[in-house]
Amino acid sequence: MAHPGIWAVEQPDHPAVVMAGSGEVLTYKELDARANRLAHLLRDQGLESGDTIALFMENQIRFMEVVWAALRSGLYITAVNSYLTADEVAYIVDNSDAKVVISSRAKRAVAAAVDPDRTPKVERWLMTDGATLGQWESYELAVDSYPASPLDDPSPGMYMLYSSGTTGRPKGIRRPFPTHHVDELDPRTENQMIPRYRYARDMVYLCPAPLYHAAPLAFSNVVHRVGGTLVVMERFDASTCLELIEHYGVTHSQFVPTMFVRMLKLDPNQRQRWDLSSLQIAIHAAAPCPIEAKKQMIDWWGPIIYEYYAGTEGNGVASITSAEWLERPGSVGKAQVGRIHIVDTDGNDLPPGEIGTVYFSGAGTYEYYRDPEKTAAARLSGGRTTLGDVGYLDEDGYLFLTDRLAHMIISGGVNIYPQEIEDVLVANQYVADVAVFGLPDPEMGEQVKAVVELANPALASDTLARELIEYCRDRLAHYKCPRSLDFVDELPRLPTGKLYKRLLKDRYLGQADTTIV
Repeated sequence: MAHPGIWAVEQPDHPAVVMAGSGEVLTYKELDARANRLAHLLRDQGLESGDTIALFMENQIRFMEVVWAALRSGLYITAVNSYLTADEVAYIVDNSDAKVVISSRAKRAVAAAVDPDRTPKVERWLMTDGATLGQWESYELAVDSYPASPLDDPSPGMYMLYSSGTTGRPKGIRRPFPTHHVDELDPRTENQMIPRYRYARDMVYLCPAPLYHAAPLAFSNVVHRVGGTLVVMERFDASTCLELIEHYGVTHSQFVPTMFVRMLKLDPNQRQRWDLSSLQIAIHAAAPCPIEAKKQMIDWWGPIIYEYYAGTEGNGVASITSAEWLERPGSVGKAQVGRIHIVDTDGNDLPPGEIGTVYFSGAGTYEYYRDPEKTAAARLSGGRTTLGDVGYLDEDGYLFLTDRLAHMIISGGVNIYPQEIEDVLVANQYVADVAVFGLPDPEMGEQVKAVVELANPALASDTLARELIEYCRDRLAHYKCPRSLDFVDELPRLPTGKLYKRLLKDRYLGQADTTIV
């Protein structure tokens, strides 16, 4: 059983999607019909196997129908971060070669600002919830005339999601299409996710995170492959999350460590108010979890917490149970998909206990779309590929992460890349040079810090610091922008011009921020 069309026959009235805030329900029969209508529209539009559609949408009831239309039509789907600016959205839409873009009334302000002249490959713009605006036409009117029956020649599609690179602009992660029949489960789901996490027809999965992220999207997709119910939070709230677990009898969910921290910070009476006994599996990933926070979560919820380490690239997976983690606090687990290598700067595999760059081999292949240089930089001989993290293996093969090669910042489970922020700030007339890096944050894991060298040091002030942060917020999604900004007379650069960011970051570790905005 591998898609909603199967379950639309076997259990047509079973809830496929429930929106937690509104209580709106989409049955399997309705989900299948809606996805089929869109699939017919896309085929009628001339899209062929290997083409791409883009989805710029908040968590809402129509999100998964768009996903399933692509995944049963042999198309790539690029789910765009719904917090991006119009400029950022336009770049991803154009770079992905998307031919159709679908958005929503809730995102209309940003969607309307996406310049069609910058996205010449887009043939059609569709907006849900009865909205029309500029180049955008009504999604509902466009799809309603198409049949609810499946395509005569369905084929598996695939995600092509974007992850920012250290060179600034985001890069599309393109993986090959599955080779199995569209009605069959893929081997990784069948052999790894279902037995390890006990995905089953009677499961109720709570999605507390944005669906455009790789992990929430992939896990939600598998829920529909096995016939379960997906409960989607419009946005995360710690107390509401606990209430929903009781209300819907949630059996499975996935979190980022920041969510754990926020739930732990609730008043004890709030935490104990809700019956969480239905919860069987709580998965977490996306960022390092503070050891003390994870210990407290296991004490609270019991040994149902699973952690994994993987990337959108799909090049391998490590995972660990609560029992294993309690024996090895801080580990992200043993290889479940592929083989883990710790590699030195010469490309040699290192023995247990020695720190190096983490590589996987023997799992899936991928490329960074239209970026052969970045693709090549992530690969070594023997099929080894890396996400850029640094760590070591213990004698039993358990992986411990120690750093990130490219100084990526992870805040609230979201990857933030300093170069993109630096490129914006350095364009300001007052800025001569800038460094952006992450500092520890007790709630978010890390927060974004900027240190600026001014063209005229005499202008340094708290007022200018706030102006520069606002300058950044006008040009980038707010979550990417610095929480605080300081000035220095000169940034530490090597004679080669390379910024010695580690030295700068070390100065701040343990220090309080001065200009919080």
